[in-house]
Amino acid sequence: MASTMLFSFFFHLVLLLLISIPPPSSAAAAALAPNNSVLFREYIGAEFNGIKFSDVPINPSVDFHFILSFAIDYSSDGSSSTNGDFNVFWADNLTPDQVSAIKNHHSNVKVAVSLGGASVGNGSPVYFNPSSVDSWVNNAVISLTAIIQRYHLDGVDIDYEQFRADSDTFADCIGKLIMTLKNNGVISFASIAPFADEDVQKHYLSLWKKYGEYIDYVNFQFYAYDSSTTVSQFLSYFETQRWNYKGGRVLVSFGTDPLSGGLKPEKGFFTACKSLKKQGKLQGIFVWSADDSKSNGFRYEKTSQYMLTDYSP
Repeated sequence: MASTMLFSFFFHLVLLLLISIPPPSSAAAAALAPNNSVLFREYIGAEFNGIKFSDVPINPSVDFHFILSFAIDYSSDGSSSTNGDFNVFWADNLTPDQVSAIKNHHSNVKVAVSLGGASVGNGSPVYFNPSSVDSWVNNAVISLTAIIQRYHLDGVDIDYEQFRADSDTFADCIGKLIMTLKNNGVISFASIAPFADEDVQKHYLSLWKKYGEYIDYVNFQFYAYDSSTTVSQFLSYFETQRWNYKGGRVLVSFGTDPLSGGLKPEKGFFTACKSLKKQGKLQGIFVWSADDSKSNGFRYEKTSQYMLTDYSP
């Protein structure tokens, strides 16, 4: 009898404690939610076709980054490298006033500048070609601070694709540049844009290993894979790059230009995104480029932003 009464006492005590525990707060619930993101990024300005920021549809529920393409440490005629002294090479209609206007009109918009790119001027390749780490970083900090402040920019993206320096030199130059710009309050975020090429990966993985804590986003160029890429291959490639850039926010991507490969939107890109989103792995989407998407009315930009903000199962 005594044991029965004792059991009953403890049973009701445990029940009372369970009832009194409050439901998790929204913050706690968010912490337990899948690690998806509403970040959408798009490169703009490389093709000089009159593209304007205001041409691109902007969903107010996403975090939207325009990435101006490009600033390059080459002479203004594109004939020679300048050891970190950057010049503007994007379309001249994308002015400081236009940057201010799009940011004032859309509170969810930020604008970054991409450094490097594949070619310059008449199509000559852009090489990362520093004279020394210290001289390159000093020149880059001075010239980029002036450009970033003049254009009211928020961040930088690193898109060098050809190198005349070893991976350690690249890592120290770029890492120290990003670190200095952040410490000086010039930028609030930085991204890198590697792709699946042995030499490219060697340089960017060295940078990631040494300075990954200063890099906010990995704009991995999944559109550099073969155009025959399937959904299952794409998901496998994504897992490989998540492992390579472990701990980083690896964004998925597609290109709207005719030369880009990878998994195209019409061939299953959004199916792959839906799979990643269900797993809590969709860290954001970026597109190359607005210039190319202008002709199709930005159809896939609209779909991308909707997918990022659609919370239905």
